[in-house]
Amino acid sequence: MVFCKQMVFHPGTAARGLFETSREAKLGELGAVNVARPHSPACQLPLSFCSGLPPLLQFWLDVTFLPCASVAPVTYAARKEKAEPGNSKCRSHGGSGRADAVTRHTDFGSPAPREVLSTMRLSWGLLLMVALGLEGTAATRCPRPCVCDNLRAHVLCLNGNLTAIPDTIPQLTKKLDLRGNSFTVIPVGAFLDTPYLTHLDLQRCKVERLEEGAFRGLGRLVYLNLASNSIALLYQESLDGLSSLQQLILEGNRIEEIQPGAFGHLGSLTVLDLRANALVYLPDMVFQGLQVLRWLRLSHNALHVLGSEAFAALPALRRLSLDHNELQALPSEALARLDGATRLDLGHNPITYVAEEALAMASLKHLFLDHAALQDVAPDAFARSPQLRTLDLRENQLRGLPPLAGAGGLARVSLAGNPLLCSCLLRPFRDWLVRARVQAEGSCTAPPALRGRPLDSLRPPEMRCGRPQLPLSPTVPSEQPRVDGSGQCPQGCTCSPDFHHGSCENRDLREIPQGFPGDTRLLDLRRNIFGTVPPGAFPGLKELVSLHLQSCSIGVLQPGALLGLENLVYLYLTDNRLSTLAAAAFKGAPRLAYLDLDHNAFTHLPAGAFQLLPNLISLHLQHNAIGELAEGDLARARGLRWLYLAGNAIGHITPAALAPTKMLEKLHLEGNRLMEVPTSALRGLSALSELKLSRNPIKRMGDSAFLPVASSLQQLYLDNMGLEQISSGAFAGLGPKIRSLYLESNKMSNIPDMSNFTGLEILNLRDVPFHCDCQLLPLRRWIDKLNLHVGATCGSPAEARGLKVKLSTTFQTCPGWGRGEAGGARPEKTKAARKPSKKKRSGKSPARGFKKSRA
Repeated sequence: MVFCKQMVFHPGTAARGLFETSREAKLGELGAVNVARPHSPACQLPLSFCSGLPPLLQFWLDVTFLPCASVAPVTYAARKEKAEPGNSKCRSHGGSGRADAVTRHTDFGSPAPREVLSTMRLSWGLLLMVALGLEGTAATRCPRPCVCDNLRAHVLCLNGNLTAIPDTIPQLTKKLDLRGNSFTVIPVGAFLDTPYLTHLDLQRCKVERLEEGAFRGLGRLVYLNLASNSIALLYQESLDGLSSLQQLILEGNRIEEIQPGAFGHLGSLTVLDLRANALVYLPDMVFQGLQVLRWLRLSHNALHVLGSEAFAALPALRRLSLDHNELQALPSEALARLDGATRLDLGHNPITYVAEEALAMASLKHLFLDHAALQDVAPDAFARSPQLRTLDLRENQLRGLPPLAGAGGLARVSLAGNPLLCSCLLRPFRDWLVRARVQAEGSCTAPPALRGRPLDSLRPPEMRCGRPQLPLSPTVPSEQPRVDGSGQCPQGCTCSPDFHHGSCENRDLREIPQGFPGDTRLLDLRRNIFGTVPPGAFPGLKELVSLHLQSCSIGVLQPGALLGLENLVYLYLTDNRLSTLAAAAFKGAPRLAYLDLDHNAFTHLPAGAFQLLPNLISLHLQHNAIGELAEGDLARARGLRWLYLAGNAIGHITPAALAPTKMLEKLHLEGNRLMEVPTSALRGLSALSELKLSRNPIKRMGDSAFLPVASSLQQLYLDNMGLEQISSGAFAGLGPKIRSLYLESNKMSNIPDMSNFTGLEILNLRDVPFHCDCQLLPLRRWIDKLNLHVGATCGSPAEARGLKVKLSTTFQTCPGWGRGEAGGARPEKTKAARKPSKKKRSGKSPARGFKKSRA
């Protein structure tokens, strides 16, 4: 008898039964063999499969079932009686009948010829010999630190300390997960032995370089994740061979430069993620070849200049994310190339002014300019974007807006968080909102009589002007023509009148140059050798918004150095030699909001230096030598929201050190010398949503460690601390608001009950040596209910070491096993998880019967 059946051969499993059968197995996924009844054209054996089989197995198929060399079915005489529908054994993958490895009857209602049955008995014997002969070789195809799921063609080599791509990965693998290894370099042709890959994950692998041709041979790959590595440069041929790639994730690297042509071979790419890199400049045609790209993510870089043709080769782009960069003005010329883009994110850039017709994007519907430095918007700024529907201008410095001419389709404007002056000067804008039926969000800051009033509740008689009338903002156009700067520029520097930028970067200057145009808004003086910034170093620059003094060997910032910079918002003093600051160091810059003092020589916070900065929002003091946070260090920093102190030597925080910062939202203390959670210092921080304590030598965590911030905390980082014990009440008060909890790479064997953490989106328990006994059963049940990949593994007892907590059988002896809420409490689920196939079976499978007969 010849039968029509799918047989799935699992390498290295002969001792456990050699074969598993599955009606739903997919041909080609793991080498599934569709062996067809000779008279059934619907069940043919593909030539492409036969050509890859060992000669002995080809011979057996040729003799027993049908020739591999022919696509025509082999027929034999059969009775013409019509088969009953329920007896048909040649069915599609979606059939409903039970799958048997050996069909017991034919579709014609009578036994098969005797010679066919004899051939079947011989064929099974031959197949057993072939499988046993191949088992020893196939078993070595899974690299030692990896887990190979042959049924789904997945290979996982997580955190295996691999230093090179394994060369014994099964050839038919489709999904390869190599996260958390140490490759440093991806060499040429690293994946030539796995040409069927569709998904490749190389996150956190310490990759520094992609050699040209590293991914050649991966023509089927659709997803490549290289996030959280140390790649600094993309070469022209680094991504060659990825013609089918649809998603490329490069977030969290150190990419400073992209060579032209780097993406030229990615004609199928739809999403490109370059967030959180070190990009400063985008040259013309840098994205050439990405003809179907729909979303380009460039957030959290240091982009300063965009070539006018940077986006010229992106005809299908629909969304562009440029938020959290260093753009001082809208890159109008570059954006004008994006005819089809519907959403543009430009928030968190130091943009001060949106000029006339600055945005010419024919299809744009949603524009985000929130959390910038906007002081003025021209009346016809969006006249050439007729489809604009949503305009987000939250958290800027706007005191008002003019009627927005040409924005006929606008439906919503958000002005929340701006210091709106609701006087007669704002009356034309209010009248325009009513006429155009535009919904506006925001409330008045002045005059006092209208403070707090929503814009949509104002009536014209209420919007009066006193004497003298104040302008809407320092840069609002008056009836007189705008007075430009002098047009001069210091020798050796460059000045851009269109963008109001001046630059003397890397000119080997010993003194700060003077004579820049009076309307300069960004001044870049990086990589010079100033040593000292004297008083009044920047005369005539009242409109300056952003000042860059990184890597200038500055050791002294003298009192009054910033005098006259009344509109300064951003000050970058990174990578200098500052060890102290005078109390009057920032005198004359009352609007300073972002202060970056990373990589200097501070041993303590410069007490009193921030008293003259009532608008300070973000303070960076990372990678200094600060040993303690004392009371008074942050005096009068009432508006501070983000405090970055990572990479110092802080061993103690006094209880009142953070008391002035009641609006603090982010506190980064990772990489310090704290021996305990600074619980008492957290009191009063009712807005704190993100706390990082990673890489501090905290060994034990006591009760109510985070209780002072329990009502607001959303992200908590406790990884890589060597944490040995967490008390049962350590997380008291924390609950549904927690979104992310990082506990990886610690030494505790158990953790307290977290069943009320119902809002978790990220939970990382990787590299924690859990003791998998009955005390851990609540955690086991809770993990099983989570729809998250937590990475929890057993460190003890010995029989469970290295197993996933969800798959360990040690819990089956615990009281109450099987009665828990979690589905994982059922012994049959854990047992099924250890099988090569998780598909449910009805009745006894032939593979099991074959296994029993061998026994």
